[in-house]
Amino acid sequence: MTRVVVIGELMTDTVARAHYPLAREGNTPSSVTTYGGGSGANIASWLAVEGGDIALIGRRGSDITGRTREMELMGYGVDARMVMDPERPTGTCVVMVTHKGDRTTLSDPAANAALQPEDLPRDLFTPDRHLHLSGHTLLNEGSRKAGRVALSHAREMGMSVSVDAASHAQLERIGAESFLEWTTGARLLFANSRQAEVLTGRDDDEAAAKVLTAWYPNVVIKTSDESALWTAKGRDETITVEAPPVETTPGSIGAGDAFVAGFLPPFLANYHPKEALTNAHRLAARALIQPGARPELT
Repeated sequence: MTRVVVIGELMTDTVARAHYPLAREGNTPSSVTTYGGGSGANIASWLAVEGGDIALIGRRGSDITGRTREMELMGYGVDARMVMDPERPTGTCVVMVTHKGDRTTLSDPAANAALQPEDLPRDLFTPDRHLHLSGHTLLNEGSRKAGRVALSHAREMGMSVSVDAASHAQLERIGAESFLEWTTGARLLFANSRQAEVLTGRDDDEAAAKVLTAWYPNVVIKTSDESALWTAKGRDETITVEAPPVETTPGSIGAGDAFVAGFLPPFLANYHPKEALTNAHRLAARALIQPGARPELT
């Protein structure tokens, strides 16, 4: 497997799943659980348990929570290059799940949003590595410069690069033009249907993917019907693979991060995109049938 450097978030996920309709200004019985999270850390963890040589660059608080989250990464086999922030705590994400399974996310990036260019270990930027940059790093103003410098380092060293579109809501606030400008030159973009629509103005997944190949040689979109498609610049062909049926665990999170981790190894090894999409669905399915966003260690 190609050696992969991931730049992204290290978070604590608190998942609150309501057992009944939310009682406004009252108490709603629920199940509340805490897990290690953060898109960058999740992707790195899934890649590592699949046998990859994986490094994660990020920033955490100097608190006990941050130390715990970093130790978890090391348990997966991730080379965690985390800088301790002396002022900001480790990031936290609250995932609220209704009794019907609908969810919303409240995210405080905290130390993640303060990643600086000097936090980037130059020894990890080598031609034999692939860089995956979490879109959150660019969408958060405080870490944006570090993300752009990382992309510059990767280009200078001849590394292949992938990025993900992270959040449709943040993309709307920042503007599609800015994100496309910052990430031009990446070999591969991951997006879901809503993110692709924000970036292109097209509500058809195949049409949006074709538009995005003007910026990225390869585009992968997770569609609204849970299938996924790949297309490439200069090709009329669009390959679509349906996700296998899965009995989802209530409150499961992180399937999108597992999908990215499943796609990258076969794609970087030049396997057919259909095989890469199939492997991406395989890992995403594992995430859907377990609690938390990281792989369960047995």
